[in-house]
This record gives sequence, structure tokens and C-alpha cells, in this order.
Amino acid sequence: MNSKSKIFVAGHNGLVGSAIVRKLVSQGYTNIIVKTSSELDLRDQLATENFFENEKPEYVFLSAAKVGGIMANNTYRADFIYENLLIQNNVIGSSYKNNVKKLLFLGSSCIYPKNAPQPLKEDSLLTSDLEYTNEPYAVAKIAGIKLTESFNIQYGTNYLSVMPTNLYGINDNFDLEKSHVMPALIRKTILSKMLEEKEYEEVANNLNIGFESKEQIIEVLKKYGITITGQGSVDIAVWGTGTPYREFMHVDDMADACVFVMNNISFSDVSKGMAEVKNTHLNVSTGSDITIKELAELIKQIVGFSGTITFDPSKPDGTPRKLMSPDKLSKLGWKYQINLNDGLKRTIEWYQGKNA
Repeated sequence: MNSKSKIFVAGHNGLVGSAIVRKLVSQGYTNIIVKTSSELDLRDQLATENFFENEKPEYVFLSAAKVGGIMANNTYRADFIYENLLIQNNVIGSSYKNNVKKLLFLGSSCIYPKNAPQPLKEDSLLTSDLEYTNEPYAVAKIAGIKLTESFNIQYGTNYLSVMPTNLYGINDNFDLEKSHVMPALIRKTILSKMLEEKEYEEVANNLNIGFESKEQIIEVLKKYGITITGQGSVDIAVWGTGTPYREFMHVDDMADACVFVMNNISFSDVSKGMAEVKNTHLNVSTGSDITIKELAELIKQIVGFSGTITFDPSKPDGTPRKLMSPDKLSKLGWKYQINLNDGLKRTIEWYQGKNA
């Protein structure tokens, strides 16, 4: 890509898409195309085809997707597979029809089998059963990998796929009921700090509710596992034992990896020497992880919360460990830069500033 290349970032309002746009802008790219879902419904084949025919983008970052947590994935199984297949098929198919020079498809670490050896390597794909709760979403993402591979093999296109580990950062979803573990812990800890300092009106503003009384605020926070103990301190209750390990990477590193791959890696780089061309996708990860308990304590320290964090072993832990191997992409020249402590500080400062 050069500074004037026409670049379409699909899903630019999301966590990853917005980070890709920030990265491109910071590196001097000036011809970036973005469309909101109301302006362009990528599930609509005709609308997507018309967009590509009219705009003729040269490069495409496909970060648009229907996403959600465990409960959403398990509840709306048909929606997750159907809508993601539509988005992928329409964008990749239209890219081929309109001679897009290069496309980058973004997947998810959930593509790997539930019991695959750790750290998860690219060759583990399709070796055993997936985690049931997010199987439909994972199948859609696997289809996206195979779609890019198949276009490359049959038509000589230059489409690549990257699979990020758990991401966090600016523009994450901090919804207390629907977000993933990292943003949920951040917001709950900030709310607990406010409660600790008796900033009841600030809590009400954060929750987007009218302030009536401190008793009202205390009652609302109970729903989210934040309570005042008999000793008068504030306690945050976290699901599970706190012992599972999770890997986290700042979304700005993910964006950096995406731009690096688009500029420096071709399909021939990831497929050369293969008797059968498969598993050409690239993990994007740090290669290190942390327990949920350690994560909660680190957030507590950064926020300055002095209460307690307890764990509820009657609630599910999920997979004991989910660590990805970054070796393949590392050998091709990319490595993450933002350590977890610094990334958390950035994210917490951004969230507090946004909600000041």
C-alpha cells in the first residue's frame, strides 16, 4: 500500500476496525473508505456488490462481524453463523469480482479445537471438536479462512487471514452484562472505587441512571456483584475460581500487525513448501498469559481500588487455558510491543476520560 491507496476498512466502528483506521491515519494513509452498517449492510449481497463496483477499493481489511460473549454466542447460534457467513461471502466475493489487490480477513482464536494442545498453533485447525457454546461462530470464521485460501488456490488472489488472541483497548465493549472479562473487570473496579469514595452521583452517571439515593446506587450495583461488606469495605465478586489463564493483547498491537501483514506478507510466504495448501492463517498473539485472579489484582492496583475481590467457584470457569503461539508470524518479522501493564493503563485512562 502507498499513502494514496484506496483502502476499505469494513467494521471501522468496532474494537479492531477503529484501531486499524487509527493506525492507517497515523502512518499517513489518506484514502480510507469507511461505511457504517446503516450506510452499507454487508449482509446484503446486492448492496455490497454495488459498493465495490462504485468505489473500487484496492485493499480491504475485513474486520466486520457479528460478535458477542459466551451467552450471546450460545443463545443466537443461527444468527452468528448465518450473518457472519453472509458478511464474509459478500465482501470476499465482491473483492474478487472487482480486482482487489489484497484482502485481510480477521478471525478469532475460537476457531481452534476445545482440547487442542497449547500453545495453539495454526496446524491445530480442524483436528478435533470445537467448544460447543461458540461452535456456529467458529465455523463461520473457519469458512472465512477456507474461502480466502480457496480463492488464492483457484484464482491466484492474494488474500490472507489473521487470528487474534483476546483483545482489549480503546472502543472496547464495557457493557456490564455483555462484555468480555477484561472490560467488565475494568468497569466494575472503577465503579467500586467510586462507591468506596462515596461518589454516588458519579456512579449513577456511569450507569446512565437518575440519582435518587445512595441506597438506590448500592442496590443497583449488587446486580453486578459489587457490594458493601459488613466491615464497610467494597467487594467485587467475580465468576469462577480465578485460576483459568487467559492471554490478552492490546488492540493497537493487533492493528499494527494487520498493517504489517498487508504491507509485507503475501500468500506465497505462508503457503510455500506445502504439499497441501491449508492452515495458511496467522496467529496474532503475545505468547504469554495471566490468571483471571492476577488480572483482577492488576486492574485493582492501577485503578487504586482498596476493597476486596472475591471469586465464586459455583460459577463456571470456562476453558482452563487458552494460549496461542505467535511463532509463525514472529518468523515473518512481527512481534507485539505493548505489555499488559502499559496497555491496561492506557485503556483505563481512556475509559475514565471518556466517562468523566
